[in-house]
Amino acid sequence: MVDVLPAWLRPTRGEHRTPAALAVLVMIGLQLKVSHALDVRPGWLIPVIEGVLLLVLLLSNPGRVNRETRWLRWLGLSLVAAASLANAYAAGRLVYDIATKHDEVRGLSPGVLLLTGGAVWLTNVIVFGLWYWELDSGGPAARANARKDRPDFLFPQMTARDLAKPDWEPGFVDYFYVSFTNATAFSPTDTMPMSRWAKLTMMFESAVSVTVVALVVARAINIL
Repeated sequence: MVDVLPAWLRPTRGEHRTPAALAVLVMIGLQLKVSHALDVRPGWLIPVIEGVLLLVLLLSNPGRVNRETRWLRWLGLSLVAAASLANAYAAGRLVYDIATKHDEVRGLSPGVLLLTGGAVWLTNVIVFGLWYWELDSGGPAARANARKDRPDFLFPQMTARDLAKPDWEPGFVDYFYVSFTNATAFSPTDTMPMSRWAKLTMMFESAVSVTVVALVVARAINIL
């Protein structure tokens, strides 16, 4: 029986951009809601920039992500960087409002506070999922062309090859799952970070997640 090389170790057609694009659209919607709740001005600026960058990416490479060009790479990273800065500011603003009880001045109810904190938390999950997707093994295009044989994230399918399909390779949904479980468990679950940048990024995501969850829930209970 011939041993079939797994898809994550050989060139493939690449994954569709649709899942990542849908996540970005959800993220933009959440950012607009958070900006309105926290009175961030101009709240539309970063979401518009993200939308323009996403549109350019879709028009330039609408199908499978397998084209390795420097400008496409920088566009994708710039989109995630813009989203990171926007959510970092929103999280910082939320923490500041809670710590100084400024949320009382603006009359935020416990329900609105919880929804706003939840939106910031979910945006954080999407942002880090995008970072993992963009950086693991050089990004989605580099993975499609099998540029690296040493991944930054070790998925269960990579170690249990007899239980995984031969055509399995990590896609955005897998990285979103890693981000979600890391943000809820505050530690890796079934997927292990192998490189130092991956470990530090997951550590930072957990720190942001636990801070937002702890402060928002505590403040909401205190108001009630």
